[in-house]
Amino acid sequence: MSEEETDVMIGLETHIQLDTETKLFCGCPNEEAEEPNTHVCPTCLGHPGSKPRLNKKVLEHAVKTSQALQCDVNEEVFFSRKTYFYPDLSKDYQITQYEVPVAEDGEVEIKVGDEKKDIGITRLHIEEDPAKTRHKGGDIGNSDYTLVDYNRSGTPLLEIVTEPDFTSPKEARAYLQQLAQMLEYLEIYYPESNFALKSDANISIDGGQRVEVKNITGTAGIEKALSYEISRQKQLKKRGREVSQQTRSYNQNQEITEKLREKETEEDYGYIFDPDLTTQELDEEFREKLRAEIPELPHEKFKRFKEEYGLKDKLVEALVSVPEMADDFERLAEEFDTNLAASWMVGELKKVLNYNEVSYDEVNVESGAPDFLYVGLRVVLSHLEAGEFNQRKAEKYLRDFVEQGLDPEKEFSIDDPKADNIDLGLNLKDYKKSGDDEITEFVKEAIDENPDAVEDYNSGDEEAVNFLVGQVMSISQGKADPKTAREKILEELE
Repeated sequence: MSEEETDVMIGLETHIQLDTETKLFCGCPNEEAEEPNTHVCPTCLGHPGSKPRLNKKVLEHAVKTSQALQCDVNEEVFFSRKTYFYPDLSKDYQITQYEVPVAEDGEVEIKVGDEKKDIGITRLHIEEDPAKTRHKGGDIGNSDYTLVDYNRSGTPLLEIVTEPDFTSPKEARAYLQQLAQMLEYLEIYYPESNFALKSDANISIDGGQRVEVKNITGTAGIEKALSYEISRQKQLKKRGREVSQQTRSYNQNQEITEKLREKETEEDYGYIFDPDLTTQELDEEFREKLRAEIPELPHEKFKRFKEEYGLKDKLVEALVSVPEMADDFERLAEEFDTNLAASWMVGELKKVLNYNEVSYDEVNVESGAPDFLYVGLRVVLSHLEAGEFNQRKAEKYLRDFVEQGLDPEKEFSIDDPKADNIDLGLNLKDYKKSGDDEITEFVKEAIDENPDAVEDYNSGDEEAVNFLVGQVMSISQGKADPKTAREKILEELE
């Protein structure tokens, strides 16, 4: 640990918006609408006489996540009203949990580079999201006016609060990345969805006052926001000024933090139990049922892949980072060399997906076939192992396959990926390596069309052979084997 990081303490409060069909305490659709203030009702607006009722699916998500984080789940949980005034809160209080959350005292192991570290989980609780404010003509500090859209009001949130165990922005980012991955395995959060993962961070240096930075979106944002705030506090202390307890916002455009207000304490919110919501009993049968639904988590899969397939850490990390890709790898590993399959999925396929700005899951969904990429990879790997594709043509096949997609009218499944009559919309003959006789013809053509290169070679310029090999590759459209072409060129020139 560097000297720069030794006196830094960071704790995170991370909010995960849940993609449920309805909101947390009413039957309004939990989704964005074209028009503001249309997905609303008396309950999510807090009209007098309205009665909230808990969405049980949210409770299940909370308990499942708590168990994955090794938390102690409470047998009874309550909801409270957190009172404060802000335009995005129409009833002047937020329904949340304070006295008795869903779960407490958990732990998660993070990995930063080659270092591992345990991060304490203080608590996990459920609460409702407030409305969305839209600042016109500027940002929160200088806009001309602000509009409020209550469609988001009542969206269910899980809030995961950590101990102040992070000592650097890199650790905080690693934690969020691994948390997001775990939630994706639990089918609770998807990075490419419209549902955000936001964090509030509490930062102090040298045992000084804590500063809270609110609403930091995503995993890259947390590292930038924390780095700036740590630098700001160090600059203040260097100049002999005190760091005061404040709540600050993170300006993503300028990558700076800005003062919102002096920090409130929890007592300032005047929590009271919500009289409209009943106690929720989380008995052993309920907890066991949900525990049984927890799949193999990323860190468990990482360990198993290392043991079963003997792959390098970086390959395994990349494979398990996407649950669907990890599943497809295991299917491919039953047929093909595991290193070959892993290298193509993590290397060439990811390059193609990044170039097209799509994720693994998105391609399968957009194709209308969940096995889309699996089938394409099967074709590539089978022809590579059979020596019928060279590297260059295999890459082209994969690129064309992803970019072209499939004709939904055609039969999708294949039994033999090496069969020449596979109809995936691409002609396999266009990608296969040339045979010996074909290469001989290409070599003769290259020599006939380039007499100057032949003369150069005969004058002692051996580099001229490289030029002729390039001509053969061009004539064959990349299908000739360069080594074979070189041998045949030398035979012809001797």
